[in-house]
Amino acid sequence: MTLRVLHVDTERGWRGGERQTLWLARELARRGHGSVVAARHGEALSDRAVEVGLSVIDCSPVSEIDPRAAWRLRRALHEHHIDVVHAHTAHAVAIAGLATLGTRVPLVVARRVDFPLRANAGTRWKYGRASAIIAISHAVARVLAASGIATDRIVVVPDGVDVTRVVTAASRETLASLGIGEDGPLIVQVAQLVGHKDPLNFVRAMARVRELVPGAHGLLVGDGPLRHAVEREIAALGLGSTVHLAGYRTDADALLAAADVVCLSSREEGMGSVLLDALAFGRPIAATRAGGIPEVIIDNECGLLADVENPRALGDAIVRLLRDDELRARVCRNAKPRANEFSVERMTDRTIAVYESVLASGGRSRAAAASASSSSAVTGAP
Repeated sequence: MTLRVLHVDTERGWRGGERQTLWLARELARRGHGSVVAARHGEALSDRAVEVGLSVIDCSPVSEIDPRAAWRLRRALHEHHIDVVHAHTAHAVAIAGLATLGTRVPLVVARRVDFPLRANAGTRWKYGRASAIIAISHAVARVLAASGIATDRIVVVPDGVDVTRVVTAASRETLASLGIGEDGPLIVQVAQLVGHKDPLNFVRAMARVRELVPGAHGLLVGDGPLRHAVEREIAALGLGSTVHLAGYRTDADALLAAADVVCLSSREEGMGSVLLDALAFGRPIAATRAGGIPEVIIDNECGLLADVENPRALGDAIVRLLRDDELRARVCRNAKPRANEFSVERMTDRTIAVYESVLASGGRSRAAAASASSSSAVTGAP
């Protein structure tokens, strides 16, 4: 069955969700399906979709409810003979819901965060328009159910990772330009400086690491509203020569590949797709047990997990990976096979199954029950 899918992502910037949108759209096109990306003109997703040969239409709404943007999408449904609309971000759901209103084109919605849905009429309407809601982890699925979404409309499809990429680790010159010397191991975290990623937890964990491994360096890759708070905490803990802020970088993959340990310090996390990159690169991982992270990282097998908001425990996990050669070798050996379980190809297979299910059932998903066993096998969740 050949499908024609319109992917809607109205976010600015380039983060994990935008990369997942691009990878899925590209893989669908590679398999011969029609794949059209609706994104903001001039943003990274739009530009990169053009670079890989995908059809792109401008979707730059001035608000979450923008009739003109919705009408533009609605016109695209007819011009491209679209079978399914896939809204990849929360802000895209309302626009996609308006565009499909009164049509026979089903709406599939992706939910990537483990935050409760807002309890208001607008949220109920836009998520009520969805034929199926794809949760990227069982943790996200549980939050959706607790927010009032019927479980027969929720299906777990974990994010994917391109395991075929060849990434060269950042050079010593690049690391030196970020203030990182050659005198000790490097711990890298790639994440926005926002509350749910808890970058202060990373900084405080690095204070513990420095106590035990004085030459260690920590690198935070990403930017956000907590940057000044992070800078103040670094200064307060005397970590100016230990923790370095790289800001937004286009070479984040290369920096991850250069890490002696990859860290993710979140207090809330849908899944932590950056951890899939670290697994694919064969890097040791220390992360928290937030949200869907334990569905990706099996503790003591392909990384170490610590409780949320416990910087001492997170710091001790990092130090164990630096000091215990046998542990380090084991988690590195298990990393790439674990990444293969989350390949883009597998993610695409499961997503196609959702599309086919909503089309076969006239717009109501029967995919949740059908895919539960395969999703559980991938995530390791019960």
